[in-house]
Amino acid sequence: MDHINEIQPNDLEQMMKDDKNLVVIDVREDEEVAQGMIEGAKHIPLQTVPEAKEELDKNNHYVFVCRSGGRSMKAATYMQEQGFNVSNMTGGMLNWEGEVIS
Repeated sequence: MDHINEIQPNDLEQMMKDDKNLVVIDVREDEEVAQGMIEGAKHIPLQTVPEAKEELDKNNHYVFVCRSGGRSMKAATYMQEQGFNVSNMTGGMLNWEGEVIS
């Protein structure tokens, strides 16, 4: 299995400012996202990732986020197998100190 690149939450905040091709994808459930998500993130619940991939551009860099990093790692692994450029945010939203929107 290929290694998934891991990004620290504070590094992600800076990368979002610098990289216009970076897309954050939050794979949590609706009720979790309702409590706040990273501004600019796209919400794609984990179970819908396989069909959602049709709408995603392989030229972008996707960073997957969940509550603690487990589900997002599953999504990142799957998407990397499909040929996407992906990373996983280490520790998930539990470690995110940046702004959130609800």
